[in-house]
Amino acid sequence: MSERASVVILMADDDPDDRELTREALAESHLANELRFVRDGVELMDYLLHRGAYRDGASAPRPGVILLDLNMPRKDGREALREIKADPELRAIPVVVLTTSRAEEDIARSYELGANSFISKPVTFEGLVSVVRGLGQYWFDIVELPRAPGG
Repeated sequence: MSERASVVILMADDDPDDRELTREALAESHLANELRFVRDGVELMDYLLHRGAYRDGASAPRPGVILLDLNMPRKDGREALREIKADPELRAIPVVVLTTSRAEEDIARSYELGANSFISKPVTFEGLVSVVRGLGQYWFDIVELPRAPGG
């Protein structure tokens, strides 16, 4: 496998069905990337900052890309995005908003907060496979991702 295949994808989504469908779509798309999950913005920030259950950095490798749902409990995706892009150690991690929202204000606000892309979740599994395949091609075959600090 290439170095690109080792890029970790971190998905922040509170819906277990969406998490499982994304895992299946990744497999169906033949992407070799490791997919990790957190359930809300609080857990996302704990993962990224190695706090709480993620204190051991080995259990929370730095993601190459974050897939971020906007509507989550405790801390929503907008708040987490604001914190990620305000942190000098985290701001270079690409964040793709992947949400059910199609609201123009959510799209505009996500980009204002520093999202790298905004994608409305497809309603079918086939649509999700297509999106995941496209994300994989773009983020892991076309663009150059920044290395982790010190990496």
